[in-house]
Amino acid sequence: MMFADDIVICSESREQVEENWERWRFALERRGMKVSRSKTEYMCVNEREGSGTVRLQGEEVKKVQEFKYLGSTVQSNGECGKEVKKRVQAGWNGWRKVWGVLCDRKISARIKGKVYRTVVRAAMLYGLETVSLRKRQESELEVAELKMLRFSLGVTRLDRIRNEYIRGTAHVGRLGDKVREARLRWFGHVQRRETALRQC
Repeated sequence: MMFADDIVICSESREQVEENWERWRFALERRGMKVSRSKTEYMCVNEREGSGTVRLQGEEVKKVQEFKYLGSTVQSNGECGKEVKKRVQAGWNGWRKVWGVLCDRKISARIKGKVYRTVVRAAMLYGLETVSLRKRQESELEVAELKMLRFSLGVTRLDRIRNEYIRGTAHVGRLGDKVREARLRWFGHVQRRETALRQC
């Protein structure tokens, strides 16, 4: 895989990557654009022994174990743990931005739920439709979400209130269900796109 800013080149072999890179470089430079070789990196997924290095115009390209593409972290081992941690952090950052509203006792739980879904959950779900979550990672997201909802509603674990009741009070569904719903919506977009491409 090669990527320069927002361009990714995926190929089966190192030779194909180098060949495709040269095509891209030629096409871009012909139109007056320049690719930054210092920013260009490559990553191997499921790397075999002795796959070698990628060289572009005689220079060796830096190899990385992960990269960020369109806001999501892609890891060479196929895991998504870092992306999940990043989504949890994004959720907390969103929660901090609106904590004045979410923790205000004068505001109804229904309004808090709407604000939460609009700001916090949107940040947590961004890009997760393309990530295959394991139960542990889904649980990590839901634990963070329930902490935020408990803070928002002024409830602690000591109050021994069930998670379903907290979600119902804030009118917020299970995060895992929303991830699956987003994944199916994305799959539908991909299916329609492939159908449209076949008709062209």
